[in-house]
Amino acid sequence: MPEQRRIIFKHIDSPGYTNDIACYQQNGGYETLKAAVLRKPEELIEEVKKSGLRGRGGAGFSCGLKWSLLDRKSGKPIYLIVNADESEPGTFKDRYILHQDPHQLIEGMMITCFANNVKQAYIYIRGEFPEGARILEKALAEARKANFVGSNIVGTTYSCDIFVHRGAGAYICGEETGLIESIEGKRPYPRIKPPFFPAVLGLYQCPTIVNNVETLCHVKHIAAMGGEAYSKIGTPGNTGTRILCVSGHVKRPGYYEFEVGKLTLGELLNDVCGGPLPGRTFKAVIPGGSSAKILRFGERFKGKRKVGAEMQDYDWGLDDVPMDFDSLAMIGSMAGSGGVIVMDDSVSMVEALANINAFYAHESCGQCTPCREGSLWMKRITNRMVLGGARPEDGALLKNVADQIAGRTICAFGEACSWPTQSFVLKFGEEFKTYAERTKDSSATLATTPLV
Repeated sequence: MPEQRRIIFKHIDSPGYTNDIACYQQNGGYETLKAAVLRKPEELIEEVKKSGLRGRGGAGFSCGLKWSLLDRKSGKPIYLIVNADESEPGTFKDRYILHQDPHQLIEGMMITCFANNVKQAYIYIRGEFPEGARILEKALAEARKANFVGSNIVGTTYSCDIFVHRGAGAYICGEETGLIESIEGKRPYPRIKPPFFPAVLGLYQCPTIVNNVETLCHVKHIAAMGGEAYSKIGTPGNTGTRILCVSGHVKRPGYYEFEVGKLTLGELLNDVCGGPLPGRTFKAVIPGGSSAKILRFGERFKGKRKVGAEMQDYDWGLDDVPMDFDSLAMIGSMAGSGGVIVMDDSVSMVEALANINAFYAHESCGQCTPCREGSLWMKRITNRMVLGGARPEDGALLKNVADQIAGRTICAFGEACSWPTQSFVLKFGEEFKTYAERTKDSSATLATTPLV
């Protein structure tokens, strides 16, 4: 089994390491920024392209490609927004960076801003992170005083400032265009794409980059070591390291950083996290936050995948699946935000889905009818089931409602709320059919098993 390779989390939980600028500089902080502003911006963009860095916020989209799509000929200012909303249940990596190593993010942001001629940037932080917002404000004040943020940074003619924007605790603000609407002071209704691709029409209708906290921290290390060297970390097409947040029914839940694709799901859960709780066996896992499709232990996955220039057959059990973007997509789920939620044989899948459905019904922004109405109907059905009114046909009914949502909404929230239902019913259909027999007692109540 591979060892952890901490790049982003190198100083997280390190004894004696503090989140102030003095400690950060004692450990080499801002030296990469000093060197970066002496280079040509296009060189830095090229390094990020060479690195193969994919976004760590959920979609896994190429970071360099996203930057290259910016409309640089419009004459409008270019903005950078850091998505620090981190609202996906099961995900808790970004907040540790914000709390314990905020200057790493600020340095990665400033390198990104310089490379893309950004003069004003924002950190959009979720409303439930008040302490994180306070720490960021303090870190930005320190960085401005040291001339790493603001006017004429490190003695150059380049100027850029960063502002913290606090959200009000809405999951939908994790969607980039909803986030942009929120910063503009409007209801966070996601925008229709096209035409409102942020790279062309983003914040204030100007070209805008939206990147995740972890993603921008990687930019600092790419600028330091070079894109080619970074591309050798991880596996082809899945470069660098990835922070995995493991919660649920394992002996050692927590956050771990490994080279992407070098670790299998079985190694993560059994070797790193210590296996299932005593007397239990693993039943299911959600590999990328609660909106990712659930996977069932005991399944086998067969097909072909590209390895280098060749196509190779694969025949995997769930334990054999590499923890990378492409492998998880091939077996019908996704790497998502890196939130790995583990469930053992003590969990009722109906009650677990009721928990998830309640969350998404609450968080729907209400703009699109299929999502607004469908998420509420799925919640009502699963609530009725766990409260003693389950029927054998409810699984099929749930899937029918979910099928009317996915692909019919402006943003990906439609998929986020429908994929759990579709996959739970697909993987555990018999449990949904027989649940009615288990809940004849009308005193049954909603499960409170902590999943995240």
